[in-house]
Amino acid sequence: MKPPLPSSSSAVLRKARLSPYLFALLAFIVFVAILYGEDFMCIFGQLEPIPGGAISRPVKKREKLPFAIGKTEEGCDVFSGRWFRDELNRPHYEESECPYIQPQLTCQEHGRPDRGYQKWRWQPHGCDLPSFNATLMLESLRGKRMMFVGDSLNRGQYVSMICLLHRLIPEDGKSMETYNNDALTVFRAKDYNATIEFYWAPFLLESNSDNAVVHRISDRIVRKGSINKHGKHWKGVDILVFNTYLWWMTGLDMKILKGSFEDDEKEIIMVSTEDAYRMAMRSLLRWVRKNMDRKKTRVFFTSMSPTHAKSIDWGGEPGENCYNQTSLIEDPDFWSSDCRKSIMKVIGEVFSKSKFPITFLNITQLSSYRKDAHTSIYKKQWNPLTPEQLANPVSYADCVHWCLPGLQDTWNELLFAKLFYP
Repeated sequence: MKPPLPSSSSAVLRKARLSPYLFALLAFIVFVAILYGEDFMCIFGQLEPIPGGAISRPVKKREKLPFAIGKTEEGCDVFSGRWFRDELNRPHYEESECPYIQPQLTCQEHGRPDRGYQKWRWQPHGCDLPSFNATLMLESLRGKRMMFVGDSLNRGQYVSMICLLHRLIPEDGKSMETYNNDALTVFRAKDYNATIEFYWAPFLLESNSDNAVVHRISDRIVRKGSINKHGKHWKGVDILVFNTYLWWMTGLDMKILKGSFEDDEKEIIMVSTEDAYRMAMRSLLRWVRKNMDRKKTRVFFTSMSPTHAKSIDWGGEPGENCYNQTSLIEDPDFWSSDCRKSIMKVIGEVFSKSKFPITFLNITQLSSYRKDAHTSIYKKQWNPLTPEQLANPVSYADCVHWCLPGLQDTWNELLFAKLFYP
């Protein structure tokens, strides 16, 4: 009779016995790993940025973010700070010097008597914001495409970026053209073989408001799962800056279309604004994951731009708004009643699950203090004003959009900081 085979566990134990030399070697490796673990992390990778930076699931190791040449100071939140008056260095450019500003944003040209709104500089608590370097920005865009995608507020940031850069480009070395019925605007820096572009997509998904010229539709409908309708125009872009918020704020539930706008019989369902917005954010993340190369491209998402339509929000008189406001809001905890925190929560919930690092530009709080910076009545009007409106400027003041130069130049300073110093 054959002797019984040794049990698998006893066999493993015999194999696992180590010589004194091998045991000493392993102990030494463990000791070194513990002692210099943080150094190894710095060498082989870095932690994924979370609040105020790239919103993404934390990972232990990954490659350096594209375009990064440094990093923000440890513990520095560039989105938390206060405004300081800077008479010497603001504005970065003059309104009259930048021919690319839309007439809806040229406040001086349309009679605004003061210029104080141009003189403010954002100062983070306990650290400094990197100075905007137009030369570095242009050189980094050499041979590349940068695109802003979203609504008219994102178009304002797009134009601000061009105004910050265009003086370095000779007159015959730059151009701006529109395509696709004005849905796409392209600024070319010819000597750099670079483009800075704006694409009109107020919901990011396909909607009945996608006509870049005729889009003032109160009964808004968004088509589910339709991001590729616009996304095909974003492919090949190296730096993408998204925004979408204002157009979702109808005060009602959102209408979501299942199927196509071409269908004779349309299936439309009503969902809450939060659920509709969540649907759009998930579609955006899927598109980014499938179409963007994390080794070469960067994606940004700009948070909601606040409005100042109700002066009672900051202790003003009932019935007033941003009209004739020339001072800042001093309360550090001020939050515009038109900014829905539930939407901010949706962004945090959805983006925290992204495997692609999306850098969040949290401009909401710092912009909330700037009731002075809106275009108000100092802009080109879409329609002739009635005698009743002229007698009551508050009734037609635009408390949504921002004068240029002004607040949105700071948004681009923050974009610059997060692009090169994440």
